[in-house]
Amino acid sequence: MANIKKTNAARILDQLKISYDLIEYQVDENDLGAAHIAEQLGQPIERLFKTLVLRGDRNGLFVCVIPGAEEVDLKKAAKVTGNKKCDLIPMKELLPTTGYIRGGCSPVGMKKALPTYFHTSINEYEYVYCSAGQRGLQFHISPADLIYAAKGTVCDLTIA
Repeated sequence: MANIKKTNAARILDQLKISYDLIEYQVDENDLGAAHIAEQLGQPIERLFKTLVLRGDRNGLFVCVIPGAEEVDLKKAAKVTGNKKCDLIPMKELLPTTGYIRGGCSPVGMKKALPTYFHTSINEYEYVYCSAGQRGLQFHISPADLIYAAKGTVCDLTIA
């Protein structure tokens, strides 16, 4: 692992003394989707969690971390965050807002700590995968540790 450069997110996990593995995968610039990453990792897509940044009409920015094949339910996300409505932020706002680019957005170590919500299914697994803060790098981590590091809340966020 000496040849893998640690990301800011990995350094934060180190500071918190959280155990994780950094797993590299081949990036396809034309397919940054979770299904491609799951295939690269040889893992079921249900264990791969993607990080989405949204803006609510009342309480501003927040983060939803959901299974790779799922879609965020905007009504559910708005309700759990105390908003009337919400939407994904425009792609051009992702880097200035979080410090991360599309395909490399981690729920850990954003520029500014944002309220973070994890879909309930994360607790069904002994370990999950999520972005380690750059394209081509995933955390292999226990859900409890990931939720703790992101100061997250677990709730239902996806379209049923």
